Amino acid sequence: MNGSPQDDGRTIPPPPQSSGVRYRRILLKMSGEALCAQEGGFGLDPVAIGVLADELVAAWRTLKVQLALVVGGGNIFRGLKGSAAGMDRSTADSMGMLATVMNALALQDALEKRGAPTRVQSAIEMSKVAEPYIRRRAIRHLEKGRIVIFAAGTGNPYFSTDTAAALRAMEIHADAFFKATKVDGVYDSDPKKNPEAVMFPKLSYDEFLARRIGVMDSTAVTLCRDNKLPIRVFKLADQGNIARVIMGAEVGTVIDEAGTR
Repeated sequence: MNGSPQDDGRTIPPPPQSSGVRYRRILLKMSGEALCAQEGGFGLDPVAIGVLADELVAAWRTLKVQLALVVGGGNIFRGLKGSAAGMDRSTADSMGMLATVMNALALQDALEKRGAPTRVQSAIEMSKVAEPYIRRRAIRHLEKGRIVIFAAGTGNPYFSTDTAAALRAMEIHADAFFKATKVDGVYDSDPKKNPEAVMFPKLSYDEFLARRIGVMDSTAVTLCRDNKLPIRVFKLADQGNIARVIMGAEVGTVIDEAGTR
């Protein structure tokens, strides 16, 4: 089968990497709102998707990195919101996972229109529109220079897309987990509500968890801590930020073992 781990019996060396690049293989997690026309919006906006695809393809093509993506589904349906409205949590989360598949397909279309070979792998099997998630096949795609989009979370309810993204990052042996958000990094309070909020350039995993900061799911951070995977939280809307964080620039907040020490 094309793209399977044993399709030609050879070990493929990693593609040549651009000089100045700090991370060779990364997983980038974005919210579904990244595909909307405006913050807090609903649905899919072709212009917003195109802008995001331009940024991703430019970084992937110029820096020659192995790029895996996870996109949330909150612009279409959010499982927690459905549960809060009285829906069964498992049903609501399943609907949220299906929303991430729609977003993944929309992003795949935009990336491929810009010349980037792309594969969508879904944790919920739906062979007509996406490959099933197979770890070795995903790694093979990355080695061949394809952008891989992981969809449908973990395939199980009660897990956030942050946690699913952290899990996939471990499974593909990513060098870093990037979390693209609406704000510049991790703050001590909500910067939209508190103009005096202070951004942390660095935090340890334990510092992040102790402060109960809501920008990222605590289960995802714990998983990264236990496997010593560095996290970078940064603002997606600033043009060029994706390339900057790949190159190791001091953008956003780094969460790792060292923290503020």
